[in-house]
Amino acid sequence: MKSRTITGTDLSPSVICLGTANFGETVSRELSFELMDRYLDRGGNFLDTAKVYSDWVPGERSRSEKVIGEWMKLRGNRSRIVLATKGAHPELDTMHIPRMSKEEIVSDLEHSLQHLQTDYIDLYWLHRDDPETPVEVIIDVLNDQVRQGKIRCFGCSNWRSERIEAAQQYARDKGLQGFAASQTKWSLASYSAGNDPTLVAMDEKELAYHERTGLAAIPYNSQANGFFSGRYTLDMLKEPSEANKKVWKLCNEENLRKLKLVEEIAQRSGLTMTQVALGYLLAHPFPVFPISGCKTAAQLDDSCAAGDVTLDPEAFEALRGIRA
Repeated sequence: MKSRTITGTDLSPSVICLGTANFGETVSRELSFELMDRYLDRGGNFLDTAKVYSDWVPGERSRSEKVIGEWMKLRGNRSRIVLATKGAHPELDTMHIPRMSKEEIVSDLEHSLQHLQTDYIDLYWLHRDDPETPVEVIIDVLNDQVRQGKIRCFGCSNWRSERIEAAQQYARDKGLQGFAASQTKWSLASYSAGNDPTLVAMDEKELAYHERTGLAAIPYNSQANGFFSGRYTLDMLKEPSEANKKVWKLCNEENLRKLKLVEEIAQRSGLTMTQVALGYLLAHPFPVFPISGCKTAAQLDDSCAAGDVTLDPEAFEALRGIRA
């Protein structure tokens, strides 16, 4: 699998990032180890997790981070991994209350370092934003952690471009490190971020910002819950059912037209539908590292193969041109 440098950093992650939100929960510890081993064997090195992952189920907290920490220690491979984790997420039962103070950011980072059994994070994400917290405060806190060697680079997840730009401008003015990348909800499918106001989906405005600035994008939900995986056909999506309930909310005219075109492109190019959908993201003119949350070896192999896909420019423009 190809790797690519994140602009302005010395990080060179594989272009397909392995998402680990379900590790230690619906994906067992043993299967998590197997998937991470297999991912490395296929040239992958980029793991994305978060302090809050798995906390939505009762019991042990931060299971994903802990599983990854155990795996890296057992394998002795920390230096091979571009490790990304996220903090500053609101408490799950009080999502309307931000957690973006200096104390909360530093506390979350310290806990993540302990869970992951490492003394540094390669790419540390702020999991949410708090528009009431000045960007100057946030950038200063993160740069202090860089100076202490606890993080190498940092990024923002679910931030809007106007807040990102304000932070970047402050960092430039002060000669400080700014955001290396942004993580938003983005796939070939057209959708909103949903009912959660703390989430941000890639739209035309956000996309234009990335195109103008070259800021790297590391999208989550990059496979739209498998909408373009080949699992769903147009016939299956004619009306709601138990079989399509995970993707029914995506069944608008625009997405169904995209699904039909993805199937056609896959058939004539010899690619899988997953590879076409991920190849579409990778074909953008700025660095993109789609996060793939795999639960089986077959899903992992399919996603990793997308890392070597170069989508035909005509196919890219045809997919991009579909509008409701």
